[in-house]
Amino acid sequence: MTIAGSIILIMLGAILTWAVDFAVAGVDIQVIGTILMLGGLAGLLFGIWRLSTVRRAAAVRTVEPTDEVIRHHRVYEERRDTDAF
Repeated sequence: MTIAGSIILIMLGAILTWAVDFAVAGVDIQVIGTILMLGGLAGLLFGIWRLSTVRRAAAVRTVEPTDEVIRHHRVYEERRDTDAF
């Protein structure tokens, strides 16, 4: 679950808990909203923890030597700042 998904769950849970005022037979909308908010909060905390602890591995590429002649090209760039305009 991403951080954005967790925030969406928290917002949806808050809407169901405090803004919705209708009853469904056998279902308590406020309890479902509270459960969604708690699940979103748990996902948000896990996402932040994962971002802070996971390190990105650097890709290692091995280069084998070749017998070809390597030619180097040098590029020279000159910047001219003139106020001729």
